Amino acid sequence: MIKTKILGSIALTAILALGISGCSGGGGDTETLGGTTTTQTEATGISAANKTIALTTYANIALANYTDALYDASNLNTALDTFVSSPNDTTLQAAKNAWKSARISYGTTEIFRLADGPIDAAEGFAATFGAPEGQLNAWPLDENMIDYTTAASGAVTSGNIIDTVGVFTPSGSEATSVDVTTITKETLSALNENGGDANIATGYHAVEFLLWGQDQDYNSFLDDTITNGATTAGLRNVTDYTSAANADRRKDYLVAASELIVDDLQLMVDAWTSVTGSYREAFLASGSNAIATNTALKQIFISMGTFVKSELANERMAVAILTPSEEDEHSCFSDNTHVDVDKNYRGFVNVLKGEYKGSLQGTSFYSLLPQTNKDTLDTFISSIETKITAMNNAVTSEHFDYQIKDGSSNKDNLVSIKNELRELGDEMVTVATEFDISLSTDDVTDADETQL
Repeated sequence: MIKTKILGSIALTAILALGISGCSGGGGDTETLGGTTTTQTEATGISAANKTIALTTYANIALANYTDALYDASNLNTALDTFVSSPNDTTLQAAKNAWKSARISYGTTEIFRLADGPIDAAEGFAATFGAPEGQLNAWPLDENMIDYTTAASGAVTSGNIIDTVGVFTPSGSEATSVDVTTITKETLSALNENGGDANIATGYHAVEFLLWGQDQDYNSFLDDTITNGATTAGLRNVTDYTSAANADRRKDYLVAASELIVDDLQLMVDAWTSVTGSYREAFLASGSNAIATNTALKQIFISMGTFVKSELANERMAVAILTPSEEDEHSCFSDNTHVDVDKNYRGFVNVLKGEYKGSLQGTSFYSLLPQTNKDTLDTFISSIETKITAMNNAVTSEHFDYQIKDGSSNKDNLVSIKNELRELGDEMVTVATEFDISLSTDDVTDADETQL
């Protein structure tokens, strides 16, 4: 997983931290760096006004998408409240269904990452909105830290957050101890990534693990007696929430983790709402923290290319496919990874084409491009969508964790998807050029991506 980072130069970081003064018209946007004023010239075919309109479409999609994600997360929270109040197979299944629905709307928001925006900005004005990505969607998690797991041998682990009453110390030389006598939002937040990136205690995947448990398909690696099969996800028993040890603590954990998701998404809705002091205001070159239009465009094009190439294609697909390892698939407990891939990709297309829920939302980056650029993008989009559809259809016979196995007739299709996604990421360099933004393929490739 690509962790939070600041894209661009040290100078850009300084601008975001101190605030940007910008104006449009005539020769383009201006920025002041250390007392020296530079001018960002306009591309021949795309006016300053059209750039602003396209950025407004982006902001509108961000607000609509995070609003939907918040709504669905609230429904998940309600379903979990119902489940913990009356745990049975029916309410457990309803909670799982709510989790899957919540993943659809959140999945398309992922494209807003890596752009120095409020979801994951490490520094500057945007960071004041909490940068909650690591709390919302960090992965892959070490589930042993949260609750018991069962090894292929049948041995059950212990020494986790749920079975510890008192002080819990995560693994890692720099970990700090946290009192987990009572499991609250604050407790889980303090534990998340405490001592290492794998020490994940919060977010969608923590809730996923608590609902499904492990997906125990070890047969590619170890001889065992608990493999569940190509279309079976995790099989956590409802007794974990009724008669089993620590049942009440699991309930507390589910509710606290869910409430934290809602809180974090509320921050994102607030950030993209059109009010004084919001990130949206700054993003659209207004207010005391205004971001220059060309700076915003550069951040977006870098983030779009990096996300689809280094995060989606490489970290979320290639690492699992080429290992192959179900432990490295995104939603490994619920076997929902194909939906993650689909919706992450759909978020990219939404932003590129100015679409949301199948409807055009306004002038887009795509609509301002020359026809030759559109044709190239359309070729990629059509090919990738065809292959993603094939991946989704294949799930009826084998989930993503079986499609990645050597010998699967669907593996070549997954390899083609990740290869074309990487090429599509590079194509954002050409798109940026049409907006008079100079990038290289290095700019849209995360330097820390897993080398394969």
